[in-house]
Amino acid sequence: MDVKSASRKVLRLGKIQRRPELDALRGLFLVWMTLTHLPTRLSELVNQPFGFVSSAEGFVFLSGMLVATLYIHRASEDSDDVRSKLWKRALRIYGYHLIMLAMVFTVVAAFAAHTHRAAIYNLLNFYLAHPATAIIGSLLLIYCPPLLDILPMYVTFLLLTPYILGVAVRKGWNSILLVSGVVWVLAQFGLRTWMHYLVVHATGLHIPLQETGAFNLFAWQAIWVLALWLGAKSAQHQNPLSRLPGYIFPLSGAICLFFLGVRHDWLGSHLAQEALGLSLDKWQIGPLRMLNLFAFSCVIYWSRKYLTRLVLVEPLLTLGKASLEVFCAHVFFVFVGLALLYGEVTELHGRYALSLLIITFSALILVAIREVRRKQKARLFPPTATANRESFRPVSGLKTPPAESRAAEV
Repeated sequence: MDVKSASRKVLRLGKIQRRPELDALRGLFLVWMTLTHLPTRLSELVNQPFGFVSSAEGFVFLSGMLVATLYIHRASEDSDDVRSKLWKRALRIYGYHLIMLAMVFTVVAAFAAHTHRAAIYNLLNFYLAHPATAIIGSLLLIYCPPLLDILPMYVTFLLLTPYILGVAVRKGWNSILLVSGVVWVLAQFGLRTWMHYLVVHATGLHIPLQETGAFNLFAWQAIWVLALWLGAKSAQHQNPLSRLPGYIFPLSGAICLFFLGVRHDWLGSHLAQEALGLSLDKWQIGPLRMLNLFAFSCVIYWSRKYLTRLVLVEPLLTLGKASLEVFCAHVFFVFVGLALLYGEVTELHGRYALSLLIITFSALILVAIREVRRKQKARLFPPTATANRESFRPVSGLKTPPAESRAAEV
C-alpha cells in the first residue's frame, strides 16, 4: 500500500467543500470585533458579554477550522501543493499587514505627533520614540502595535499549518495535541518572556515585551491547533463533539452560566474577575478561560441547528468570505474613531457615534461585496482562460461559441 492510499485510509476522507456556516460565523465575529473596537458606548456592551469569550478567539478558531476543512484532504494527496497555497495565503496576509503598517507609520503617526491626542499617541509611542527599530521590528513581525497584532499571529500559524497537517496525515493527531498542550502549559509559566529575551539578544532590537503584541502566541497556538483538529475531524465526519456523553452539554451550559456570573460580578468579590486574575486572562488564555472556551464551544455545537438558521444570512455570509479585507477595513475605521477623541473623552456619543457606526458598516459591506465578486470572477474566468478568450478572434462567417460552450471551456 502506497503512502497516499494509507493516508486516505487513515483519514477516511470524502469530498470536502467550503462550509458556508463557518463563513457566516466569521462574519458574525467580525461584526462583534468591530463593535468592540470602535470607540462608542456599544464597545462596553459587546465586550465579552457571554462570559470570558471574545470575538478574537472565535475568529481565530473558525479560521483554523476552515483551513483544516479545505486543506486536510489535499494534504493527504499533495503536501507540497498545500504548503504552496498556505504560504501564498500567508504572504498575502503579510502584504496586507505591511499596507496597514505603512498607513499607521505615516498618516496616523503624523496625526498623533501633531495633535498629541492620547487615544492615538499612546498606541504609537514606541514607534514615535524609536522609529528605525520599530520599522525593522515590524517587518520581522516582532514589533506589533495595538490593533495590528492579530495578522502577524495569523501569518505565523499559516506558515506552520502545512507541517501540522502533514504530521496529522502520516501519524494522526495525538502527538500534535500533546505537543500543543505542553507548549500551552509552558506559556502559562513564562515561555514567551524567555523566547523574547532570545529574540532580542539574537536581533539586537531592543523592543519591550509589551510592544510585541498583546497575543501570547505560545498560548494562542492551542486554539489554532484545536481548531485544525476539529475541522479535520469534521471533514472526516468524525466530529469529536458528537461523541461526548449527553451530560456534557448541560454541564457546559452550567459552566457558561457560572463564568457569565463571574464576568458581570453577580457572584460576589471572591468570584470576581479581579480575584481570579491571570487564570481568566485573554491574551494568555489562562486555564479557567480555556475551560470557558471549551464549555462555550460545546453549547454552540449543541445548539448549532438553531444558530445556523440565525447566522446563515446576509451580510454575515459575504463578510465572512472576505474576512481579510473586512478586517483591514475595520482597523482603518477604528483609527478614524480614535482620531476623533480628544481630551478626557474616551468614547463617541450621539450623532458622532451613530455616524461612525453607519459609515463603518456600510463601508465594510461594500468592501466585502467587491471582494466576493472579484473572487467569483477569478474562479469563472481564470487568467489562462481569459488569455485564450482574448486571443480568439471571430472570423467572418464564423459565429462566437454560445455561452454554454464558453462556460464549458473555462
